[in-house]
Amino acid sequence: MKTNVIILVLIFIVTLGFAQEKNSFGEKISSGKIISSDQVITTIGENESMELRVEGIIKEVCQQKGCWMTMDLGNGESMRITFKDYGFFIPEESSGFGAIIEGIAQIKEQSVGTLRHYAEDAGKSKEQIESITSPVKKLTFVASGVMIKAETGD
Repeated sequence: MKTNVIILVLIFIVTLGFAQEKNSFGEKISSGKIISSDQVITTIGENESMELRVEGIIKEVCQQKGCWMTMDLGNGESMRITFKDYGFFIPEESSGFGAIIEGIAQIKEQSVGTLRHYAEDAGKSKEQIESITSPVKKLTFVASGVMIKAETGD
């Protein structure tokens, strides 16, 4: 009887650990101030890059393998998030869920080739992809860690 209880407790602990792990990708999010996604632009200000922890809603996810995502900035814009050293991916069905990301926010010029690649990954039409003809300066984010919340942001 005592052995059964110990086994059940161990199973519970292991299951709890896996449940928490399955929503975390990359490095563990460190403790510290977390800003909301609608504060990123004002927080980064005139800096070219800044290390941040950001909470927001996942807007889009790469449908090829989950190698990037976008996060709503609350102003009609979104921020593209890639993953440090291409070291991890997130589930393709993560759109609409809340997430906390940690890494480097930066203002960066994206080439026509990169923009077209992202449009293709997002499933855009051939016409939409071909309409991309000039580079764009955008806020991007290289995440070292992502934690996806269990509920959607709707």
